[in-house]
Amino acid sequence: MDTIIIDGLSFALPLFIMAIGGIYCEKSGVTMLAIEGLQGFGAFVGALVAVLVSGLFTGNTPIPFYIAMLFAALGGAVFALLHALLCLKFKANQVISGVVVNIMAMALTAYLTKLLNRLLFGATSDKFVLTVSSRITVPGISRIPILGAVFTNVYPFEFVIVVVAFAAWFVMYKTRFGMHLRACGDNPHAVDAAGRNVNKIRLSAIIICGALSGLGGICFAYSISANFSSSIYVGYGYLAIAALIFGNWRILPTLAACLLFGFARSGGYRLVQVLQMPSSYQDLVMILPYALTLLLLVFFSKHNGAPKALGEIYDKGAR
Repeated sequence: MDTIIIDGLSFALPLFIMAIGGIYCEKSGVTMLAIEGLQGFGAFVGALVAVLVSGLFTGNTPIPFYIAMLFAALGGAVFALLHALLCLKFKANQVISGVVVNIMAMALTAYLTKLLNRLLFGATSDKFVLTVSSRITVPGISRIPILGAVFTNVYPFEFVIVVVAFAAWFVMYKTRFGMHLRACGDNPHAVDAAGRNVNKIRLSAIIICGALSGLGGICFAYSISANFSSSIYVGYGYLAIAALIFGNWRILPTLAACLLFGFARSGGYRLVQVLQMPSSYQDLVMILPYALTLLLLVFFSKHNGAPKALGEIYDKGAR
């Protein structure tokens, strides 16, 4: 049981922070299908910087890891500007824009990874090799049955994600900016009538989504694959979108959805080990979160309350 909780949290929390980014974007009225590409490009930038600065530090210091997290967020935020340019400036179809960003991120990072490895390191590799992040066990509380597993073998990024998620919740629901952002997704003309710039608010939401997606991407790179490569694009962005839809575009219910997906994944892996099934079955277990997503959306999607202006191109003159 402890293993299921530990591994489930390490998967669910990066997924959760990406889903929060999607909530910010879609609550502002912009459809966000580009989370997959944003998390991949952010992870690429973070991994590249981590590899470049790793030689500046000696020992098992976590400093390169935290630097990678910072630059992953910056990389995701900058790449998100492409989606903002297409949707806000050129008023392109937001769904198509998201698909384009995903495809471009996958192709661009694959090309740049090979190119930079050859130019900077003289290696013909399609990945940036990272170390697996160290884990932390909180003394005392970790000995409590079941609950203690939450504080056992915890990745440092899990603490960062919890803090960032709380800050995102506070900004969304307790600040004037969050109120204006939510209003942009329901009645952008009212926001404009109140003297606020709808496109600037939506731009901010897209940038926040990019930053949080990049943060989630580098966390997956450090915890699951221990490197950056094309394997980072395995559908986690789409799973985050499914989680926020299942969570009805609210942060706390979305957390519950991410935990459900995370525990389904870790529980499946544990079941394969307990039953001593061939290792090939572990690949089959990877579909559990996605299969669960389909089932949940079939039963609950009819009750979802998406923002009323989601996906609509804002036209100030149509008021």
